[in-house]
Amino acid sequence: MPGNSIGQIFRLTTFGESHGDGIGGIVDGCPAGLALDQEAIQAELDRRRPGSTSLGTTRNEADKVEFLSGLLAGVTLGTPIAFLLRNTDARSSDYDALKDVYRPGHADMTWEEKFGIRDHRGGGRSSARTTAASVVGGAIARQLLAQEGVLVQAYVQQVGTERTEKPYTDLDLTSVWNNDVRTADPEAVAPMTVLIEQVRAEGDSIGGVISCVVRDVPVGLGEPVFDRLEADLAKAMLSINATKGFQIGDGFAAAATRGSQNNDTYQLGWRKVAGPDHGLGYRVDEGAIRTTTNHAGGTLGGISNGEDIWFSVAFKPPSTIAKAQNTVDRSGQAVVLEAQGRHDPCVVPRAVPIVEAMTCLVLADHLLRNRSARAAHKSSSD
Repeated sequence: MPGNSIGQIFRLTTFGESHGDGIGGIVDGCPAGLALDQEAIQAELDRRRPGSTSLGTTRNEADKVEFLSGLLAGVTLGTPIAFLLRNTDARSSDYDALKDVYRPGHADMTWEEKFGIRDHRGGGRSSARTTAASVVGGAIARQLLAQEGVLVQAYVQQVGTERTEKPYTDLDLTSVWNNDVRTADPEAVAPMTVLIEQVRAEGDSIGGVISCVVRDVPVGLGEPVFDRLEADLAKAMLSINATKGFQIGDGFAAAATRGSQNNDTYQLGWRKVAGPDHGLGYRVDEGAIRTTTNHAGGTLGGISNGEDIWFSVAFKPPSTIAKAQNTVDRSGQAVVLEAQGRHDPCVVPRAVPIVEAMTCLVLADHLLRNRSARAAHKSSSD
């Protein structure tokens, strides 16, 4: 069925269901000659996998990636890169009682209405389990972006009503993986943790917000009119399970400002650009046109302007909760549902690497697309 692929040149297609034999994907369009650090790819998977944080589900998948094609001695061949992650800790029996019941907040009813059949075992293809394949694709894309010096970092900004008000420029984004909440603000770790544990004890769930920052982005990424960079980022983010909102730069806050406040004025400055060693270092462009502020969030007219890209993604509370909920079964009969099984009380801690992965996929695709924008395109290493 359509809708399982993202990207035009750097393209990821995923497959598999939550409780099937496994999930996986195919990356097509990755240039040849890229030496992949497979340990780094596995490390990104480990940050997302079930059991990676004490605040998530108790399902414990190893998520060991197996590469089936597209590599020779760890170097990309320019051919499709196929990979597989086998499901080893699925307990389909946990969902037997839900076979004929529509779970509130889930895709059970809409999926069945569309296709006439659904996999009730953990939601099947509609499960967030499938995002593991996106993380692999994004990890490959990240290594391509690293050749241009691009750095992608995300962190939990908010859990329920607990949030950090500190701008990302005041945070150490490398500290995200030092705590189970995956926030970059050490003062927010305790209150966010307490809230997640509280709702779990109550048999409930809670939502949150993830912010993402992309540094040292080349100028010119994005394809007007319908493939604007922020539009593709928004589509990628909203394709992640449980997402309900996206904003870039000042976002909705910009609606309350004036042009004199919101416009990012220009000045002459410097910018890091990838050096001739393709990402092993960088050189400085002293004559770069920079903005004095960054209310736009790194894009103008749908094209990257060289400033930091920064955006936020809102996640709803996980739909599966232990509290009693009124629903109906397939015959329309009223049912009181008290869900069983292993579920996240809050998805944002495990969604941080997913946000990063989807960001990398979009940027890698636009990086390759941008190389064909001019008849004689100037390389960043010129």
